[in-house]
Amino acid sequence: MAPLIALVAGTALARLAGLVGVSALDGWQPALRVGLAVMFVLTGIAHFTGRRRDLIEMVPPRLPRPDLLVTVTGVLELAGAAGLLVPATARWAAAGLAVLMLAMFPANVSAARRKLTLGGRPVTPLGVRTALQVVFLAAAIAVAVGS
Repeated sequence: MAPLIALVAGTALARLAGLVGVSALDGWQPALRVGLAVMFVLTGIAHFTGRRRDLIEMVPPRLPRPDLLVTVTGVLELAGAAGLLVPATARWAAAGLAVLMLAMFPANVSAARRKLTLGGRPVTPLGVRTALQVVFLAAAIAVAVGS
């Protein structure tokens, strides 16, 4: 749920900043880019901090080097977040992050089916996680096609 809160709060605060005069954030597209960037900074940092072990466990067992996959995806999330904040690269960053989310979704499916935990709590149930994934993908696609 934290990524959804980050997306919504980041977008809302950026939009509010645009409304009070920050011209770079004047509009929903720039605000959505900021919200997505906040979300991906949050999730990207998790790949290197206290939840790293849980994220490694989430990688489907058939994939090699889960530790390396978690590192690479974390770097890509952080790079994508930075790319979202640069208007010239935002469209490509959003498209790349959408592809990355699709590529990582099987880890969420695997984790839900194996009843794993994340941060000491059960992972999000598959139905809820799928709905969240649709929201995140829609936001990324909106930026990719609208920037």
